[in-house]
Amino acid sequence: MNIVVLGASGRAGSEITRELAARGHAVTAIARKPEAIPSLDGVTAVAGDASDPAALTPLLKGADAVISALHFDVTAETLLTAIRDAGVPRLLVTGGAASLEVAPGRRLFDTPEFPAEWKPFAQGGLTFLDHLRGVSDVDWTFFSPAAVIEEGPRLGRFRLGDDQLVVDDKGESRISFADYATAMVDELEQHRHSRARFTAAY
Repeated sequence: MNIVVLGASGRAGSEITRELAARGHAVTAIARKPEAIPSLDGVTAVAGDASDPAALTPLLKGADAVISALHFDVTAETLLTAIRDAGVPRLLVTGGAASLEVAPGRRLFDTPEFPAEWKPFAQGGLTFLDHLRGVSDVDWTFFSPAAVIEEGPRLGRFRLGDDQLVVDDKGESRISFADYATAMVDELEQHRHSRARFTAAY
């Protein structure tokens, strides 16, 4: 498939770009600093600013899907404008864990343990997901990671969930960026969460 990755120079974006290239997809990797994008066969690095829909739209045309690994300072409305104008049918979003439920109706964001300093960034993810849930003309998927996403090896094994935080027998919720990328590209290829959110953790 022809895939555009936004935020391709960041930790999640670069791992997603590597995983896509390893599976033989053609990747247009977009970032404000394209020199930081992994240099790989099948990957074309492009300078772009996702906060400008008019400039982003021509970079997306012809793609089978867009995978966003952007921070949430780029709003859902901004990104969807470019995707619609470019005629791209699918959007997969690197989401946040804050909106995952730890109990029925209770989000991780709402717990006392959720760090106060993370809340301004996390709020952007909550708003983004809420906006997507009202969208029916773009086939979107919002992929919330485990509570802790960190550097680590690609194990190739993890557990999937929907709206509930996935924890292990110690009550921990973790995944590496490499395995997060694996699950993201699995979703791209298998298309199991259309207009839905999912999560993954060890």
